[in-house]
Amino acid sequence: MSVTDTVAEPSAPSKASGTAGLQTSGVTLRGVTKRFGDFTAVADLDLDVRPGEFFSMLGPSGSGKTTVLRMIAGFEPVTEGSISLGGADVTALAPFDRDVNTVFQDYALFPHLSIADNVAYGLKVRKVAKAERARAVQRALEQVRLSSVAERLPHQLSGGQRQRIALARALVLKPKVLLLDEPLGALDKQLREEMQVELKQIQREVGITFIFVTHDQEEALTLSDRVAVFNNGKVEQVGSPVEVYEQPATEFVAGFLGVSNLVGPEHASRIAGIDRLISIRPERVRLLPADAQLASDEAGVAATVVETVYTGANTRTIVETAEGLRLIASRQNDHRPGLSAGAQRGDRVVAAWTRDHASVVP
Repeated sequence: MSVTDTVAEPSAPSKASGTAGLQTSGVTLRGVTKRFGDFTAVADLDLDVRPGEFFSMLGPSGSGKTTVLRMIAGFEPVTEGSISLGGADVTALAPFDRDVNTVFQDYALFPHLSIADNVAYGLKVRKVAKAERARAVQRALEQVRLSSVAERLPHQLSGGQRQRIALARALVLKPKVLLLDEPLGALDKQLREEMQVELKQIQREVGITFIFVTHDQEEALTLSDRVAVFNNGKVEQVGSPVEVYEQPATEFVAGFLGVSNLVGPEHASRIAGIDRLISIRPERVRLLPADAQLASDEAGVAATVVETVYTGANTRTIVETAEGLRLIASRQNDHRPGLSAGAQRGDRVVAAWTRDHASVVP
């Protein structure tokens, strides 16, 4: 990937959309398939990204999400199907003829250019007048809250600042759609979480459609208006963060998106009277004394504590029933620091949950 790819090889204004600007745009994929020889990376994909939304494509490595992003950008040709941007078919157009821009994980800033010149690079290639170029660069740096570093060189900035400069360089060209390929992947956890908040605020302010690729479940839930969960070249579920987390459509989604207790029909029918696979999130499972009586709206099962895991903010407790069913209960550590609380290994307990907190997995 060349450095100029990060600014979508700017040249003439997009042939697909005519006038460039900050207007929002939707992306539509119909029957999109991508094959590499005998291997099918993406299979017959239909996807609709709404204008102006923050849309995340989430999945494990090799699930097809990055391939889809590259096809939208024009870096990979489509084997079958079509891609539309704002209602215009861009399937056969080159990357520089699509009104999209891409931000990658590696930033790819020019080390010998100042921050202002890095951001201005695409505009200079487009032969934008110097005065207009300077105004646009100033606006872009203000959008990412880094106007004070315009004269510095990239190596003088932190990783989070360099990532925001890469974002400014993409935004200054005013694309209709911004594509982000795991742009926060190289940052440490604390900085990554700070940048998630920054990125969402920037997206709201500029109003551009963002399509974000990640394998980090928490990141997708934090940032997105909607999430598409990918697996083996297909989309398992599309929905809001609440929908995909609380109402997983498949066993894969339930297991991949956070931690879930999956209870098979053989156990669910006995415990909860449901002859289906059910999913219960650990934070919904309560551990009660072994002699506790359940309320009419609760389901539960006798179990023994086999392990406790302290994670700082939470404690996870793993219990096992006499039939070998393992469940995880998660409790927030809201007790006084230094005090031991909760069940210990070997304790007999009842793992219980409110019945309507269990989701039936289709």
